[in-house]
Amino acid sequence: MKLNRRLFLGAFAAGTAGLVSPRAFAAVKSAERPDLLPRAMAALDSHRAKIASRDLIGIVDFSARSGEPRFHFVDVANGRVATSLFVSHGRGSDPQNSGWVQQFSNRPGSNASSNGSYLTGNTYYGKHGRSRRLEGLDPENNNAFQRAIVIHGASYVSRDMAHTQGRVGRSQGCFAVSRSDIGEVLDRLGPGHLLFAAK
Repeated sequence: MKLNRRLFLGAFAAGTAGLVSPRAFAAVKSAERPDLLPRAMAALDSHRAKIASRDLIGIVDFSARSGEPRFHFVDVANGRVATSLFVSHGRGSDPQNSGWVQQFSNRPGSNASSNGSYLTGNTYYGKHGRSRRLEGLDPENNNAFQRAIVIHGASYVSRDMAHTQGRVGRSQGCFAVSRSDIGEVLDRLGPGHLLFAAK
């Protein structure tokens, strides 16, 4: 999804009225995925009881190849995409290692990515270093905590790999970003934020 990093254009559907400032009532300028931002904003609204921090949301566009920056940070207050980064998907979602998500699964042991809305939790230190826990908020990802689906850094995600191979490596279903980006991701998308993933 090619997001306009400077300005959102157009207007949101009436269903999002009162959700954020009028400047953010906009659709992303994207011929490929004009629906993704409104879907994320609708998720922010429907899960408002659980999402305390509504200034910034993360959107992962799993319709894009992993060799493209597809983890977008949307600044809700001013209606801008702040940053776009590379992010992995699960090997169970891409058995042929093509760089494209073929399927989703919420099943433990599937090693697949799940779509839907996630609530960001606390950080912890694990085998991938500092990471952030996630809680799945929808039926299609409500096993995320049980499956240990988290945000973490990984050596198999990098700009160089994306440019040379056209894709980054695969995770076991986690949202893995490059080790050089993980600090920024964890700091920007702190506890109580929405992470929305869709294809």
